[in-house]
Amino acid sequence: MDKKTIWDLGRDTVEVFRAKPKLRLTLVLDNVRSLNNIGSMFRTSDAFGIERVALCGITATPPSPEIHKTALGAEESVAWEYYASTADCIAALRAEGYTVCVLEQVKGSVELQRFAPQPDGCYAVVVGHEVHGVDQTVVDMADVCLEIPQYGTKHSLNVAVSAGLALWHFAQRLTGGCGIGG
Repeated sequence: MDKKTIWDLGRDTVEVFRAKPKLRLTLVLDNVRSLNNIGSMFRTSDAFGIERVALCGITATPPSPEIHKTALGAEESVAWEYYASTADCIAALRAEGYTVCVLEQVKGSVELQRFAPQPDGCYAVVVGHEVHGVDQTVVDMADVCLEIPQYGTKHSLNVAVSAGLALWHFAQRLTGGCGIGG
């Protein structure tokens, strides 16, 4: 088998991508410190066609060469907003009718694969700081806390990897596994 070329992939231009319908899904970054992780999450958000990324607290914003290094331009294609406070972001999303899903290891969490988002719903997935996770005040604001089951000796995954798994899960359920528009 031959690898696909860039022309075989038939990717949209930034302008075409921005005009297309998106999943009613927002990724919220609560005090994420690594610019490489931020860029990676922009790139994943582009891949799954989510509507926006909310950058909160100490999370850096574009333009940034370090974000661009891993985003590879996705910081231009994916809409984003900045909030000084993650709590303010959550309040704004709630006012828009979003279900707030915090990705965190907490007592009473729901395993990610067991969570079934409704196709007509709108969701915010909140991920947190690389060492401290999602701030407890934000956890307390969640409609549901989701946890990725793990079977090794480490207690967590990299935040960008966790976000990727969660966004894939939501994209599969919200589109019936067939992409945007199913």
